[in-house]
Amino acid sequence: MTITTKPRTTTPLSSRPSIPRLPIQGLLLACLLAAGHAHADNSQLVVNLLGVRDGTGNLRASLYREPETFRKEDKALKVISLPAAKGESTFVFDNLPSGRYAVMVYHDENADQKLNLRFGMFPTEGYGLSNNPKVMGPPKFADSAFDVAGPETSIDIKLAY
Repeated sequence: MTITTKPRTTTPLSSRPSIPRLPIQGLLLACLLAAGHAHADNSQLVVNLLGVRDGTGNLRASLYREPETFRKEDKALKVISLPAAKGESTFVFDNLPSGRYAVMVYHDENADQKLNLRFGMFPTEGYGLSNNPKVMGPPKFADSAFDVAGPETSIDIKLAY
């Protein structure tokens, strides 16, 4: 029995197409940086609401990022509603990118999902704004704006009745 073999032909390394290869450390570093960046853009905002008069109705908090939409609940980034409780309550807004925000809260005592106004401009239900500004006329975004950064930002808002 005779076995014949053909000579094996190979392409020289110098003529093969070059495929860039990352060392494993570089790949791991890239993954860690990407994960760290994703985590940095997921901040949490904790809003401590102070001075709730009683437990009737609901408490509503709306989060804004643009001056043009400020105080227009239907244009808010996020709205949270909780059953009212006398004293203090806490709202938590999750997964926020770092940046400048403003918050408006109110005690929706009659649970109609809007801040009731007398003469179209004077609140008849308790309300509050981030930074607790003293306002004359319609509140402005700039007076209530604050920065959200890091894993958690916490603010206190006092309700005015």
